Amino acid sequence: MGKVIGIDLGTTNSVVAVYESKNPGIILTQDGDRTLPSVVAFTQNEERLVGNPAKSQLITNPENTVYSVKRLMGKRFSELEPFLDQFSYSIVKGPKDTLKIKTKDKLFSPEEISAMILEKLKEASELYLGSRVESAIITVPAYFNDSQRKATRDAGEIAGLQVTRIINEPTAAALAFSLDLKKKSKIVVYDFGGGTIDVSFLEVDKEIIKVIATAGNSNLGGNDIDILLSNLLISEFKDEYGTDLSKNKLAVQRIRDAAEIAKKELSSLDACEINLPFMADSSEGPIHLLRYISRTEFENLILEKIEETIEIMEFLLNNANIEKSDIQEILMVGGSTRIPLVQAKVNNFFKKEPNKKINPDEIVALGAAMQGAITKGETKDMLLLDVTPLSLGVKTYGGSFSRIVEANTTIPTDRSLVFSTVEDNQSEVEINVYQGEREIAEENKLLGKFSLRGINPAPKGLPRIEVNLNININGILTVTAIDLSSKQKKEVAISNSGLLSESEITELKKEGEKYKRADLERKEAISKKASIYNHIYSIDQFISNMKLEPEIQDECKNALDEAHRVIEKEKTEEMDETIKKLQEMNNRLTSLYKTVIENIPQKEIKPVEDEKSSDSTKKVETRPLQYLKEKKKEVEEPNLKKPDTNPIQSTKNK
Repeated sequence: MGKVIGIDLGTTNSVVAVYESKNPGIILTQDGDRTLPSVVAFTQNEERLVGNPAKSQLITNPENTVYSVKRLMGKRFSELEPFLDQFSYSIVKGPKDTLKIKTKDKLFSPEEISAMILEKLKEASELYLGSRVESAIITVPAYFNDSQRKATRDAGEIAGLQVTRIINEPTAAALAFSLDLKKKSKIVVYDFGGGTIDVSFLEVDKEIIKVIATAGNSNLGGNDIDILLSNLLISEFKDEYGTDLSKNKLAVQRIRDAAEIAKKELSSLDACEINLPFMADSSEGPIHLLRYISRTEFENLILEKIEETIEIMEFLLNNANIEKSDIQEILMVGGSTRIPLVQAKVNNFFKKEPNKKINPDEIVALGAAMQGAITKGETKDMLLLDVTPLSLGVKTYGGSFSRIVEANTTIPTDRSLVFSTVEDNQSEVEINVYQGEREIAEENKLLGKFSLRGINPAPKGLPRIEVNLNININGILTVTAIDLSSKQKKEVAISNSGLLSESEITELKKEGEKYKRADLERKEAISKKASIYNHIYSIDQFISNMKLEPEIQDECKNALDEAHRVIEKEKTEEMDETIKKLQEMNNRLTSLYKTVIENIPQKEIKPVEDEKSSDSTKKVETRPLQYLKEKKKEVEEPNLKKPDTNPIQSTKNK
């Protein structure tokens, strides 16, 4: 096995590194550059260009030049459709809502285009090392979902690389930075790249790098800043000359290119000039676009976007219960962190200077190369512990969301919870797995569902069904359900567990906070309804199995009728009062039942399974005292996460 290279497959630029002479180092591209533009172009004479030669085609050949392909990875066409105007090339719908990139008369998947970039990096590595390269560690944003991660892995395989592991970009950055650490440190990695913003809080202690919490938005990056400035220029041009350039792909790409250059220049200059001749024609001749823009004007334009990244960072620290003063190092990763406003905002937030010793474009690839060396045993073994960004759980009776794996749980992880049935003699249950932060299951993202059959017949609430969620080191989710009595088992690997759009994850977190109170109220109502149903069931059993006085029997039936009416109204106060009344009635009936048992001669009490026992004895023993104690316990200790009050929905009554 040859060297394992480390690749940062970026939205704007990509980097490759390798571990040599006890240190990771950047491998130069064939053009002698340390970074490779993540651009692929197809020329008129069927030539394929990658990197800088392709980037030069952006203006002259925009319809056949593919950029920002990372934003397309693992996406459905329906997810991307609202954003198609951001791309100068054609994106069309493929089979089963997939998307395809159309260049000339050919269709490519995003994975194929990414594979072309990876091939170029692989070739540069083989040229540098003088040997064949077969394996790689590839990094992805922390907020990449499972579908996007799988697409990245597929791209590597198409490029002829065995992807040894997919690791998160902030984690890779922390791994590279840990080489300079002499003591235990608490680190925040602020990763603001071309296509995403990721903020992670990590603890680094010698050979262990542990991600404590992560937050981000995989649809916010430097590209969005370019688009903001481009849209301003297009709007001003239309207002001044009455010509809308937004439908002209060549003009849009020229403006986008100029906006990116201006953004970079304004990182070191107080003002710059945007000069684009011959943008349109008029009766008076050609129209040129000439615009001076100051850093102050630019910063006012992008301020809201930058503030969004700071809000994400604040959410992260609050979620991790960490004070700003506890942070010892702030790593700035990604090209967008070169913007002075970004640096100032981060500095002001922490009241501390970020670490400027690292190269924000290269540190992620260096960390990936380090992990490659660890994989091969070329350097000391270090343990990377990542987290899952959103909670995972199942839908339970009434529609409640029962968490099994909490958000920011370290992976790999293996968690279980025991549930039960909602009907007597229920033989199967349906397991619905969701991901998100809402208290009501259907407000979250459905990952998958399956049925567990062959449950032994028993009164509702007695079967024990264990649901296990296992997430491996690469984030692949496996769900297992087992009936602990019959040992019936069903296991499903949900490989598309993270199939969420870039905005969905962020919105799920925002909605989780915004609607938290309303969700808790709904969940409380579900809990109260479940408690009332338990009381109704118990009282029904007393009526069926005991000879009650007519007055008591009528009182019970009236109480049950009233309980059903209260359930339909779903008013909290009325449900509380009903629970209290039903509990008192249950206590009375339980006392009455004990009296009946005590007055029966001991010699007449025989086990149910005794074939010689009389019919009357069997009636007495149909509902043993232990059963009633368990039902009473349900009444006294209602809890949605306990088996008897958190049953899984029956497949028969869907």
